[in-house]
Amino acid sequence: MDKRTGLPIVGMVGGGQLARMTHQAAISLGQSLRVLAAGENESAGLVAGEVVHGHHTDLDALRSFAAGVDVLTFDHEHVPGEHLLTLVMEGVTVRPDPAALGVAQDKLIMRELMAGLGVPGPDFAEVLSVDDVVEFGDARTWPVVLKAAKGGYDGRGVWMLDTGQQARELVPELLAAGTPLLVEEKVVMRRELAALIARSPFGQGAAWPVVETVQSNGINTEVLAPAPGLSEERVHEAQDLALRIAAHLNVTGLLAVELFETDKGLLVNELAMRPHNSGHWTMDGSRTSQFEQHLRAVLDYPLGTTDLLAPACVMANVLGADVAPKMGTDERLHHLFARYPDVRVHLYGKEERPGRKLGHVNLLGEELEKLRDRAVLAAHWLSHAVWLDGYEIH
Repeated sequence: MDKRTGLPIVGMVGGGQLARMTHQAAISLGQSLRVLAAGENESAGLVAGEVVHGHHTDLDALRSFAAGVDVLTFDHEHVPGEHLLTLVMEGVTVRPDPAALGVAQDKLIMRELMAGLGVPGPDFAEVLSVDDVVEFGDARTWPVVLKAAKGGYDGRGVWMLDTGQQARELVPELLAAGTPLLVEEKVVMRRELAALIARSPFGQGAAWPVVETVQSNGINTEVLAPAPGLSEERVHEAQDLALRIAAHLNVTGLLAVELFETDKGLLVNELAMRPHNSGHWTMDGSRTSQFEQHLRAVLDYPLGTTDLLAPACVMANVLGADVAPKMGTDERLHHLFARYPDVRVHLYGKEERPGRKLGHVNLLGEELEKLRDRAVLAAHWLSHAVWLDGYEIH
């Protein structure tokens, strides 16, 4: 408990942009958010008032950090499960708990558990040898999707294999490097969706509108809220599915369920138990942001309402250009706000690198397609200092 405020202290492992934006939400709640950051220049470390430097794989660093907080939570899923179990046995309140988080940490465990619950998903198989992949592809159809069971994100750890020969060239190399693998069918889908929900230890649940997520090279580039043209039946199906998974796994905090919409229905792609890129629109488009809701949930406060503040909201990620523009960020912001005074900008304080998530923009309004055009233009301008319509400021 913080002696200055009388409020509990939340500790977040990981110093990235998710911790940075959770810190923003903590301020308005009067909370003292402490952050365990691996480096002094990490996104959250630049703004949070209480930052401890230590690595998430170091049990002693985790133990020391946890000693000064009331509840421990995360901005990523990479903390070793055995460390978390040790902390729980030592009396630390960890949310989500290690058993739940372990399902998000290992895609094979997640697939097996979802199949056992009857949750629809792609056909899959564990990969112990290259023959497992070749037989899987030959028995169904090529191409197939090869995934690292642990550690992959934003397109990393995912390989599309068109032939058995490609499998024979890649799989032995990955197995020799100690990468646990699974293979999945390549799903023919209409689009990708995400159902974001929160659940408290008391068992209260709250669901946001289901959104459409737009991907490019495995990276989420846009989020459309609510998902255009999605039937009310599908919306309830996706939300109910996410709430059912959260209840079964005893999730506390946020759960993002990434979905494929197919001609035959919804399939679960992946799970994340933390604030998620598909929920960044909630910072400006919902009555309760995902970051405030995550804090409420892990503290077992009553959850906030999730209504949209406008008929539509579009989020576009600001991704680093291949060559960083000479124009500074400050000048880019000047020009952007002059052109789009209603755009909401969230920058993460990161050094510019090709493809890196540097921030995101949100736009609210009536007509989703117009919002989408403006959001993409705004995000591209912030990363490239070039307007996509051909107008460039030197």
